[in-house]
Amino acid sequence: MKLFFSVLSALLIVLLLVSGMAARRSQKPIGKYVTLLNLSLLFPLIGSLLTDNTHDKFIATAGCYLYFIGLNLVLLALMQFAVEYCKNSGTGHKIPKAVYAILGIDIAQLLLNPFFKHAFRMEEAVMPDGIFYRMIPHLGQIFHRIVDYGIFGAILLVFIVMSVRMPNIYKERYSVIAYTMIFAGIWQAFCLSANSPVDHATIGFGLGGIIVFYFSLWYRPLKLLDRMLSDIISEMPGEALFLFDPNGRCIWANELGCQITEVRDENFELTENSLVKRFGEAVRNHGEWSDKTTVQTETELKYYTLESHRFTDEKDRLTGSYLRIRDITKEQMEIRKGIYEATHDSLTGLYTREYLYQNISEISQSFRERQYLIIFVDIKNFKIVNDVFGNEFGDYTLQCIAEWVRKDMSEYCRYGRLIGDTFGVCIPASEFSPEELEETLSNFIIRKENTTYQLLIHLGVYKIQPDDDDVSVMFDRAHLALSTIQDEYKTHIAYYNKEIREKLLWNQKISSQLGEAIRTREVRPYLQPIADRQGNIVGAEALARWIHPEHGFMSPALFIPVFEKNGMIAEVDKHIWRCACEILSRWHKGNRNLFISVNISPKDFYFIDVITEIKNLVNEFQIPPALLRIEITETVMMSEAEDRMQILEDFRKSGFIVEMDDFGSGYSSLNMLKDMPVDVLKIDMKFLGKTGDADKAKTIVKNIIHLSEELGISALTEGVETKEQYQILSQMGCSLFQGYYFAKPLPLEDFEKLL
Repeated sequence: MKLFFSVLSALLIVLLLVSGMAARRSQKPIGKYVTLLNLSLLFPLIGSLLTDNTHDKFIATAGCYLYFIGLNLVLLALMQFAVEYCKNSGTGHKIPKAVYAILGIDIAQLLLNPFFKHAFRMEEAVMPDGIFYRMIPHLGQIFHRIVDYGIFGAILLVFIVMSVRMPNIYKERYSVIAYTMIFAGIWQAFCLSANSPVDHATIGFGLGGIIVFYFSLWYRPLKLLDRMLSDIISEMPGEALFLFDPNGRCIWANELGCQITEVRDENFELTENSLVKRFGEAVRNHGEWSDKTTVQTETELKYYTLESHRFTDEKDRLTGSYLRIRDITKEQMEIRKGIYEATHDSLTGLYTREYLYQNISEISQSFRERQYLIIFVDIKNFKIVNDVFGNEFGDYTLQCIAEWVRKDMSEYCRYGRLIGDTFGVCIPASEFSPEELEETLSNFIIRKENTTYQLLIHLGVYKIQPDDDDVSVMFDRAHLALSTIQDEYKTHIAYYNKEIREKLLWNQKISSQLGEAIRTREVRPYLQPIADRQGNIVGAEALARWIHPEHGFMSPALFIPVFEKNGMIAEVDKHIWRCACEILSRWHKGNRNLFISVNISPKDFYFIDVITEIKNLVNEFQIPPALLRIEITETVMMSEAEDRMQILEDFRKSGFIVEMDDFGSGYSSLNMLKDMPVDVLKIDMKFLGKTGDADKAKTIVKNIIHLSEELGISALTEGVETKEQYQILSQMGCSLFQGYYFAKPLPLEDFEKLL
């Protein structure tokens, strides 16, 4: 029997060494504490082995000291292990410093036993195979046992409390260690009470160390985990799960899986046929795959994702598979809703401009065999709709337009809302019927409750060319076609053609050349004489002309309207003003007391500080302000009238003479004349034209001249072409004249020769 326990002790020593080294290599934080515990257990085991297997009193005594002091080291290591093992449970255990002191005192009194003989003594024991020695306890040994059992009991209590307090999945890891400690304690008590010369209590300690090593580093509560995972899987929201054996038979399905397949009473063998009926033959494949599918139910279209995975053992042998089905209908609806909102106009339900462009780009490449038209739909009087009837009626109007655009469109058409009150359509040329559209647009009426309004809608049409690839350019060209509509109430459809393209290219060309033309003086002033009643030239009007190196003398009609539209007229006017000041400066130095009138475009006020610019030029060239006359048209006053009148008043206060050009051509001239700070009225000779009642025309002009005299304003008649006109106007009291009767606009050299 003694040999058996000796071999068992030796085996435990080897196992503790191995497990201690294995714990040391573990990545877990608890590993180093397991190492300390297992290595500390070697001391009592070795001490007990020495005491039980020697005939020498000294060796037996040394074994006792190693055993008793080793137990203290075991308790210290066990306390540190317990603190770390229970750390993540939230208990916050710490080893009291008093425990360290008590263990230290106990070790000290044991080491003093050779001198005072107070702890224990060794006594001979005669055994069948010889004399052995057993320990006889004294007072110090009783103190040692009280300390060790007390600390051991406290540690045991910690593990018992943890076993009670923790959830099931964690309870086992504490209860096993608690049971092991209880077994070791009972075994120790039994061995002491047996009074046997051979101490077998260390066997329990060694086994406890091995159990601690296994449960703290390797053990997993698989049954509990399986049960928990099964519960989790069964209750997973939106996930249907099916488990299959290696033969493809369904052996389990969660609650949602049973609902989808309509399986009752766990008749899982019926599951596969139901799955095939609902999702197709693909579900019979129990390999690794995934797919998305849709299922049409009686009330709605459902969206699902399907995933199949295999189970294999450690030898890669098939042990089963599972099918995971997830209902993603809600997610797909949200995605589709988001896509719809991003690609459709919220008010009309038509495509947004960006999505329309994308679709047109796609179909223009996919249907090359078809001839497509781009149509720009513009509501000309929509601002009136909002201003007069309100935004609610305006929104309703846009919805009616959208419904009209959408009506009778085929699958080959694309249409959407561009921006504001404009819409875009791409339609096969074969489906475009201009006659029907003209008829519809000539009487397009919006009705809502008691409100009725007739809309004016224009369509610009562009034919897509084979090399077109920029949809925005196509719509720009369709939009440009609208500029050709002259009678907007009679004609509703305009087509982009070669002339518009050439005009567009021409506008781009001369706009890009203007800067260089100004720098090289290709753009220069031509002077048209202004004469008094005696026929003497007293001044001139500076008119912009362009002597182009390629096109020669260019009519102002070829470039002035272009620059008026794009705002570059401001650069032309600034250049003409400077040239006029240069001429006046030279004339003034040569004692020629002539004036020059310069034009100010309505666009100038938006791009430059007109009054500052002209004042700076007069100061730079040191000429009297009265020699540079400021000529404006009535349209200058059509917007921001108060600000413009203040600017004209500032001109007059600075010494400039202000002229109003084309007086009588606007509907509000007489109404504004009383408030406008002007010095000269330029009367349009259209009143003396060949059509109409000549006597009425003369009466109108005569009264305008008399009215200007009453207001202290000089009258200048422009467009005088015959001697008869000159004489009639002179008799009426007109003081200044301008027109081809005297001279057409001339270059500076020719003008000075005329002088």
